[in-house]
Amino acid sequence: MPTNDNNTPRNSQQAKADKEMLFKGITCALIGLVILLAPYVARSGGVRDLMAQATLVGWFALVLGGAFIVNYLLRRARRQR
Repeated sequence: MPTNDNNTPRNSQQAKADKEMLFKGITCALIGLVILLAPYVARSGGVRDLMAQATLVGWFALVLGGAFIVNYLLRRARRQR
């Protein structure tokens, strides 16, 4: 009789790690979007200039978040096979 190994500790640890990766990806992507959009919604000229200088950081956070999300999706697809 085959056993169902979906609830083994290793699989639950992998699932937890995958969820953490998704959380990190969404968080990084949101931070990147906020940094990139901040110069357009800031009311103060000083804040607008400061956030305009941080566009490189915003793009880095957005790309890093996207990489985390893609990694999560690849792991999930591999696990479903």
